[in-house]
This record gives sequence, C-alpha cells and structure tokens, in this order.
Amino acid sequence: MRPLNMLRDLSKVADLIELCFSNTMDNDGQRYVNDMRKAGRDEGFLRWANHVAETTSMPLMGYVWEEKDRIVGNASLIPFRDKGKRIHLIANVATHPDYRRQGIARALTERVMQQAREKNTTALWLHVRDDNPGAVKLYEDLGFHEIARRAAWTANPDSTLPAIDSDLRIIPRHADFWTQQRDWLRRVYPDGIAWYHHWSFNSLRPGFWAWLANLFTDSEIAQWAAIQHGELAATLSSAPYGRRSASLFLASAGESTVREVEAVKSLLVYARRTLRHQSSLSLDFPGGEMTDTIASAGFKLRRTLIWMRADATRE
Repeated sequence: MRPLNMLRDLSKVADLIELCFSNTMDNDGQRYVNDMRKAGRDEGFLRWANHVAETTSMPLMGYVWEEKDRIVGNASLIPFRDKGKRIHLIANVATHPDYRRQGIARALTERVMQQAREKNTTALWLHVRDDNPGAVKLYEDLGFHEIARRAAWTANPDSTLPAIDSDLRIIPRHADFWTQQRDWLRRVYPDGIAWYHHWSFNSLRPGFWAWLANLFTDSEIAQWAAIQHGELAATLSSAPYGRRSASLFLASAGESTVREVEAVKSLLVYARRTLRHQSSLSLDFPGGEMTDTIASAGFKLRRTLIWMRADATRE
C-alpha cells in the first residue's frame, strides 16, 4: 500500500474503476472515468492539482495497493466543505477481481479514514450500492452507519405520450405555492447531504432576483404544480444538466395518499411529454419512496445508494 501519486496513477486507477464497476456503470460513471483518464494525460492539470489536492472536490488524494508494479486496489479521499466545516468522502474503493477476499479493500479504507483524521476532518462519509451487502457489512464494521438512501432514476422524453386522465390539473408553479414547495423540497432533498449534491433551491424561488440570476447563468428552469380541487398536491422543477439533459426536482409530502400518488405520476409524465428538446431526464429521490409510481411514469431505476457516515474522532 502506498499513497496515490496523481502524476502517474490517475489513468491506472481509472482503468481499475472501470474494470470493477463496468457491469453497473452508467453514462455519468463512464464520463467520470474518461475525465480521470483525460486529467491523467494533462501535465498542466496535474501540476495544478498537485498544489490543490487538499482543497478541491476531486479524487486527488488516497491510497493504492500495488502488486508487481500493477495497481490492484484503490481508495480515494475527497475533501468537501459543509457550512464551513471540513468533511471527507471516501470514494472509488475498488479491488481487482483477482485479488479480492484478501483484505485489501478494508486495509485501504482504514488507511484513508486515518488520513482524513490526520487532516482534522469533522465527518467521514461514503456511499455504497444497496445491492452490495458485502461492502455494506465492511463499512458497518468500520464504524459507518446509514444516513440516507437515494434512488437515481432516468427517463427519455416522449412527446407522443398520452396525458394522464385525471381531475388533477398541471399548471405553471405559482409564487403562492413557494412556501409549501420549499418545505417539501427540504424533506425530499435534506440538508444533511446537500454538501455533495450542491442543492441550492434559491434558483427555484419566485421573484425578480431569482429570475435575474437564472438569466445570467443561462438556466432554463421550468416549474409545474399539480392541483386538485384548488389544493396543491405536488410540484416538479426542471433544471439543465449538461448540454441536453435535465435534472428534475420532485417535491411532495411523502404521505403516499391517492392524490399525491396521482399527482407525482401526472407531473412526471407531463415532464416527459413537455421536455422534448432534452435527450434524457434524471431524478434523484429518497430510496424506496414512490417506487412503483415513478416506474409507472416510465422512469427506470439506475441504482440506489446508501449514504453512510462515521464518527470523525473514532480510532
């Protein structure tokens, strides 16, 4: 085991990550691996990164496991800031298939946990797929406990979809709905993990200043509300993500009433029918919540991640 040397290891680590996770890697994951390879070939970037590894939210710190001059294990340590406090995310924990069940992943994870504590971190975080019980057990043994589950959904727009036959009405989000929408957004997208996703719902606020900020950032934000008998049932917001993709932010009470279920499905189908200029739509939502409803609107579950946190002071 030795520290990651970003000047020569990034491309090799990218190869290892792709090998270990190719069966579950989506387009974002492949883009991430390709960006690592590109960075590993950019001497100017590497010189810059060598000076900012402890301040940038990129996988530029960590440890690798080497056998016969071949990297067969990796664990990255990524620094973040949460309300001014330093926290660290453990990521890219991977072991080559030929070297598994030898304790490499555990040893690397323990070492980057120690590295984070040496840097006076206030919290240690990681996320793991819910269909990887072996890894979940490993992290629990190391002192991590579950904080949240997040499901990643995707769908393709389809302007030919029929509208949902319902007495619900889908209308543009009105400013009067903001207080309720904001409270629902805080429930669905909790502050506890906002440090990673950089959720900031200021751009969704009604008013001139939000409109002006979106104008300057060229953000084409669309928002809708589902109304039944004059009462708000759910809201949905669309924000650009990349060149031709959009991220959806669904807000509801989480009570799974008949009205709420119908509202969620109607909004998601409406988004698929309306956002025809996008190539794909993505939705991040609490794992296990509204699963059948979201699927019935034509969204596919990409993965569910368990977010885990460990005490920064534990040795």
